[in-house]
Amino acid sequence: MRIARFTTGEDPLYGVITGELDEFGQPDPDSIVVALAGDPLYVGVKLLDQEHRLEDVRLLAPVLPRSKVVGIGRNYAAHAAEMGNDVPTEPLMFLKPNTSVIGPGDPIFYPPQTQNLHYEGELAVVIGRICRDVPAEQATDVIHGYTIGNDVTARDLQRSDVQFTRAKGFDSFCPLGPWIETDLDPHDFAEGRQVQTHLNGDLVQDGSTKDLIFDIPTLIAYVSSVMTLLPGDVILTGTPEGVGPMNVGDEVEVSIAGLGTLTNPVKAR
Repeated sequence: MRIARFTTGEDPLYGVITGELDEFGQPDPDSIVVALAGDPLYVGVKLLDQEHRLEDVRLLAPVLPRSKVVGIGRNYAAHAAEMGNDVPTEPLMFLKPNTSVIGPGDPIFYPPQTQNLHYEGELAVVIGRICRDVPAEQATDVIHGYTIGNDVTARDLQRSDVQFTRAKGFDSFCPLGPWIETDLDPHDFAEGRQVQTHLNGDLVQDGSTKDLIFDIPTLIAYVSSVMTLLPGDVILTGTPEGVGPMNVGDEVEVSIAGLGTLTNPVKAR
């Protein structure tokens, strides 16, 4: 099931999207959005007698994290190597504020504090219920679904600050979308799903989730051993190699097989 958050020009709604994705991760042009009675994280999936053509609505960030976005650094060996870092022996965890979240089509704002803004396309896991100390073998019990994320990073600030907060925490530095897919489990990603990023149409990242150093159940167990996870919290699972700069006027697309494509322009702040 693909769950979206959308607007027709009025208050945001949640809905279920019908139709299939094509080979490029784009939905069928005849896809329909069936509206839901509230946030399915809290009221479940309750369909309303209200339908819209997908092309007639504007998709928003499919989830608004109530408390946090948890990022995982260097979770692909090739990415760790391209950054001149060793592979971590346990997950490298950092936080992005929920105010950094934007949706598909929203601009990534290039702040004046940086001269080296990078894209980082990755798989995002959406938590479905309050949980703490989750055993890895029970991780599927707390997963609401999966979406696509772009862990936008001011690389020069990351290096100068050492801490990641400022470099990854600006408003608009966490695009999410275009929807949440609920009918997958960690095994699908352990077998491998292609993660690609295009910058102005050029392929710049081409990885597979089978190369995650720490898999999704391990990440959920690790993060929940440190902090309580709440419904709507997001875990960004790491980016494959090929990260690089983007500039004002660029457009970045992140695609994951079976999940669709997340597209955002870059604009001056």
